[in-house]
Amino acid sequence: MFRWQAKAAALIASILTACLLAAQEDVIRVNVNLVNVIATVRNPSGSLVGNLEKQDFEIYDNGVRQEVAILHRQTDRALSIALLLDTSGSTAKDLKYETDAAARFLRALLAEGHSEDAVALYTFNYEVTQQRPFTHNYSSLEARLKTLHGEAGTTLYDALYLASQALESRSGRKAIVVVTDGGDTFSKTTLKQALEAAQLADAVIYPIVVMPITNDAGRNIGGENALTFMAQGTGGRTFMPTVGVELDRAFTDILAELRTQYLLSFYPRNVPLTGNRYHTLEVRTASKELRVSARTGYYGEVESAGGTPASRNSVSPGKKKNLQEK
Repeated sequence: MFRWQAKAAALIASILTACLLAAQEDVIRVNVNLVNVIATVRNPSGSLVGNLEKQDFEIYDNGVRQEVAILHRQTDRALSIALLLDTSGSTAKDLKYETDAAARFLRALLAEGHSEDAVALYTFNYEVTQQRPFTHNYSSLEARLKTLHGEAGTTLYDALYLASQALESRSGRKAIVVVTDGGDTFSKTTLKQALEAAQLADAVIYPIVVMPITNDAGRNIGGENALTFMAQGTGGRTFMPTVGVELDRAFTDILAELRTQYLLSFYPRNVPLTGNRYHTLEVRTASKELRVSARTGYYGEVESAGGTPASRNSVSPGKKKNLQEK
């Protein structure tokens, strides 16, 4: 009898332990999945608004309002930027103007702001090359910019994908600034995969589509639309300047947005789950007059086959073989 009681007690203890672990797992799943959203706010005249508090924002996850747990202003958190420059043959004649404008942008960015702000420099033509890993050293970035030249081919989506992977493990605010003429000819990565990687990294995409051809005939409208779609999906904005003053203005406008952003964070609560791991997001302000730019969704929990929440489905595909460091 004693032996049977001992076995029963052991079985009960095992069941209780399993239940406790399951309960703890549920708590961890709910509390650890902090969702970060970078938002930019403008008034009716288009001017940036940088003095809002967390109670001024409303966030909806799959249609359900969430409480903003944390608000950071742009100077509170370090900024990581991946600067992607198109060095394909079609950009060769304008590349000097583009690298000069990029250098001015980086000088202004790193001279002010957070002491831990960092920039990684990538180029893409028929392959993607990381010219400089993340650094706060402006001189090393400027020196590399001066050596760039154009070659055939364009791997735009591969570049966005790889830059997003590099940003995913970094903390704070994250952005991708890509200077291109809009085309993609060599990528193995699709538009959808590139956008998903950026959203998983919590990165905002700012495309600068340099316009060598200003009329619709002969322009890569499809490439421009794809970049605009990715910018909107991550809360960024697309610029379509010509080289010269307009290009400098585009970089200046991006810098102003980066200095006036909000980093909003929330813990998903009572969110209706579906079989789709992509959650739709909507960010508003209490004032109907203000316009918010923020990403349109994130990858979170899904409903399992049994109708219960499954763990967050995080995707980390293997890195491309054509990434080279120099």
